[in-house]
Amino acid sequence: MVITGFGDIIADRMRAEHSALAARWFERLAALLPVDATDVFPTASLLDHVPALIVEISEYVRVADEAIAANTAVVDKARQLGVLRHDQRASLHQVLREYQILGAVLVSFVQEETARLGLIPPAGEAVAVVSRLHQAVNVLTQETVETFVSLYTRTIELQTQRLEQFARMAAHEWRQPLGSLQFALSLLRQADLEPQRAKRTLEIMERNIAHLVDLTKKIEALSRLNGRNDDPGRQQVSLSTVAGEAARQLRDMAEAREVELRIAKDLPDLLVDVGRLELALVNLLSNSIKYADPNKSPRFAEVAATTTADDQCILVVRDNGIGIPPERVHAIFERYSRAHADRDDALNVTGLGLGLSIVADCVQALAGTITVESEVDQGTSFVITLPVRTADRGLANSPSPPA
Repeated sequence: MVITGFGDIIADRMRAEHSALAARWFERLAALLPVDATDVFPTASLLDHVPALIVEISEYVRVADEAIAANTAVVDKARQLGVLRHDQRASLHQVLREYQILGAVLVSFVQEETARLGLIPPAGEAVAVVSRLHQAVNVLTQETVETFVSLYTRTIELQTQRLEQFARMAAHEWRQPLGSLQFALSLLRQADLEPQRAKRTLEIMERNIAHLVDLTKKIEALSRLNGRNDDPGRQQVSLSTVAGEAARQLRDMAEAREVELRIAKDLPDLLVDVGRLELALVNLLSNSIKYADPNKSPRFAEVAATTTADDQCILVVRDNGIGIPPERVHAIFERYSRAHADRDDALNVTGLGLGLSIVADCVQALAGTITVESEVDQGTSFVITLPVRTADRGLANSPSPPA
């Protein structure tokens, strides 16, 4: 039958069948996207708003105005979908294809309903209805794609920053053992070197070579960290073990400066990226050793930790060194910032000012925070706050994907 008001009829049918149309879209997406079917719309909020989007599209079919583009709730849902697909590492092609599928499902529905009801709409009305469907889907596509591309661009920027940080970190961490090896080789070239001293020098070389091999493996693991869901170094470990290993690596340096390294007993267990945590501790303890107060005895650097009722680990690295001038405390985590560059000769230290920026990067990657308290001639305390996770509770405490 020839009818008028075709847009109203189709809008009513879309509203009545919005759940079935959402199910059709879902079935085709499950085969398209690089995730399990349960993760296509992983939260109740996302799952519920898919039929709601179809209802909003039906209203746009009924009245062709800018309502759908101005509907904040609908636009927000489209943006949420962009965030979700970015987190799922979908491709831009898959995001675009997702909305192409939605458009095809809706157009097919119009054709099916027209045939089922025996409708013969005026050509102009039929074209207008299909055009409105495509316009509505295009608005949603634009919002989703803009969000997706923005996040993807930010990801590339972060990866570039990580690469730069990695290069600085590698150079900084390799310099110390390589310097020790260079010095040891110069000793071995001395013709009159005593056998006992030659033996000790070889032992130092062996330890530094082992350190370089171990460090290379850890930095290689760090270089593979591309985001919060990629944690090859994450494992259940005792903080005592990690702190003890950091202290072992610095044993020769501490002995040379007569600094006692103290590791508290019964430190908590954490589910953590061990490489980053150890790297942070090595840098903090190394700083404590370098800036020990030559006028004090004993000189020490210690690691202690407590846990709080809200599942936070408060990790403290404290020393009784020369402290940091108040006017320089605010900048110590910045790259190339050095609190005591004017005292290098007196303290017999060198550096590029990267150690504490590396610590800050590591702590941030561990989802933690770091603060510092220092007093000149009294000492310095670095306080790292980390989430307490165990193998059983780690998933529950991990950040959830955006809903």
